[in-house]
Amino acid sequence: MLRKFLRQISIILSSLNFRKLKFNKKKHDKIQKIIIKKLPKFFLKNPRLSTHKNLSNEILKIIKSRKLDNFLRNAFIQKIFFIHNRIFIFFELRELKKDKNWNLWKYLLNENDVGKPIRYFLYPESSGNRIRQVYIIKKFFDFYNYKIDLKKIKRILEIGGGYGCMADIFSKFQNKINYTIYDMFEVNLLQYYYLKMNKHNPSFDKINGKLNLINKISDLNEFVKIKNNYIFIANWSISEFPLNFRYKFITAIKNSRCSIISFQENFEGINNYKFFKKLLKNFKKNYFSKIQPFKYYNNAFLNENKHYILTIIKK
Repeated sequence: MLRKFLRQISIILSSLNFRKLKFNKKKHDKIQKIIIKKLPKFFLKNPRLSTHKNLSNEILKIIKSRKLDNFLRNAFIQKIFFIHNRIFIFFELRELKKDKNWNLWKYLLNENDVGKPIRYFLYPESSGNRIRQVYIIKKFFDFYNYKIDLKKIKRILEIGGGYGCMADIFSKFQNKINYTIYDMFEVNLLQYYYLKMNKHNPSFDKINGKLNLINKISDLNEFVKIKNNYIFIANWSISEFPLNFRYKFITAIKNSRCSIISFQENFEGINNYKFFKKLLKNFKKNYFSKIQPFKYYNNAFLNENKHYILTIIKK
């Protein structure tokens, strides 16, 4: 009850930022029709826990009721994909502002209006969720000591890409990047809408395009055949898969140049901290790895779980 009340307060706070939302209705209608035509292909084929079965049904409901224009105002979508006006986001933003690359982070933080995201009340140029995504990128480069040139990154594989925010961020500073998202088919549809509305050109079931949305393990296995040539990202995704299904991604992690994996300590009765500590036994040779807590998130008011970022880098 308190969470729901605070959520409403946060929406009101953001509404005080009087800006006219940009919305291309003609483009929206066209993309929405494409997505609705793809719905008959839908079926629950990938293993999933109950939270994601509910997510699948919620996304289908949004698409069928033609409410994609404001999908980021849906309470269940926010619960799974979108952090908004939480106080701990301010501390993550402050860390970004103090960093030597603030001009880059500031550029990447610029939020768009697709899905009507709730703007962060202490920094209305962005949203809490986008700040969180950019902060994760910064933490990765902190660990790597900024030895990776962002502009030289050519390929990224993201497992569980949310609604497409991270893909949009990376595409902003590297327009020649090959970005592939592996996810559930219905989430691919949401990603297609978000990315297409943001002037990207995503494609389904391909791995060689500029921005690819895949949902088959066979496509994933094809992608990872090219070793050491991509960054692996999995933010709160592998940690939400059924245990047996998680092991299908070990090769993808091993074949990557480096990996960023964010996870919560517990999810639906599974102790993820123990799982990832055990997983790291596969990476003792030829890899550097480190699990770090999200200190601001873990100390946040009403936070009932601990959250961590795991970084794995090939020597």
